[in-house]
Amino acid sequence: MLPTGCVVVIALLVLLGDAATAVAGIRVDPAMMIRQPLDSIPTFREAPAFRNGAECAGGDKVNVAMTLDANYLRGTMAGVLSILQHTACPENVVFHFLAARMDGDLVAMLRATFPYLDLRVYRFDPSRVRGRISRSIRHALDQPLNYARIYLADTFPPDVRRVIYLDSDVIVVDDIRTLFSVDLAGHVVGAPEYCHANFTNYFTDTFWMDPALSGTFHGRRPCYFNTGVMVMDVDQWRTGGYTRRVEGWMAVQKQKRIYHLGSLPPFLLVLAGDIQGVDHRWNQHGLGGDNVKGRCRGLHPGPISLLHWSGKGKPWHRLDARRPCTVDYLWAPYDLYRPSSPVLEE
Repeated sequence: MLPTGCVVVIALLVLLGDAATAVAGIRVDPAMMIRQPLDSIPTFREAPAFRNGAECAGGDKVNVAMTLDANYLRGTMAGVLSILQHTACPENVVFHFLAARMDGDLVAMLRATFPYLDLRVYRFDPSRVRGRISRSIRHALDQPLNYARIYLADTFPPDVRRVIYLDSDVIVVDDIRTLFSVDLAGHVVGAPEYCHANFTNYFTDTFWMDPALSGTFHGRRPCYFNTGVMVMDVDQWRTGGYTRRVEGWMAVQKQKRIYHLGSLPPFLLVLAGDIQGVDHRWNQHGLGGDNVKGRCRGLHPGPISLLHWSGKGKPWHRLDARRPCTVDYLWAPYDLYRPSSPVLEE
């Protein structure tokens, strides 16, 4: 196992395979796949093969869920590489990808980059949320796939009983097994909580002035948590009807405009003050700056197990534009992107 915080990437030659028609045991009908021109999908170097250590024999599977989107594929690839590189048991990690459409070229690129990866791909139907989404302060937050995290329990098979959900703009620099094994103490979700944040800012005056709405927090001490890094008890989410509860608040939002952001506020309305707190080291968030201009931000003090570029600024965009923030250099070693044309130095 590589040391915690190590940011060394070993690059191999590119090996591209033919478009796959089956994904980790899930058969995909080629006729049902949407094809895009290959030049519309980024290309990547093949990642090295990571193997289990002796301690991993008979170990439990670690389920990790992420979305799969051509616009964020570069971030997803970097995130996957970081997870494999920093866990002692990479062959025990199962990746579950949710895609708005079953794009054969996209799946083939994923498998060519990580030939040894244990992965499954599921289609998330955008029509499930399209009529429920309200316009937010940033267009990217309004995309249907941003809401797929609400439907994990409805999407995964019954044998997936616990899962870590990760956004596509994270880098993990610690063993993912540590996060997966946290004691949820009976709660449906575990995540770092930030009780010093001004919680009132996440909702409108309309919400706070209506006792029937704001009363939902009665008996709870609500704290902000970021839904880009969550450990979820899938069984409990399913039996507790949490999908319907989140959807209920999305319906209220369509009528009364009670919040400004995308999928985060309905999660807070249902779960804030009723989650299992996780060490803050597992979400060093906000590295993408604010949601409007994406200004540079530094690291928070303390140990770090996961770096999260939440906010408007993404490290791959800032690096390509040659206007990187200092923290973006922590992401760069995990970038497997292979430019289609050579980059000329100024």
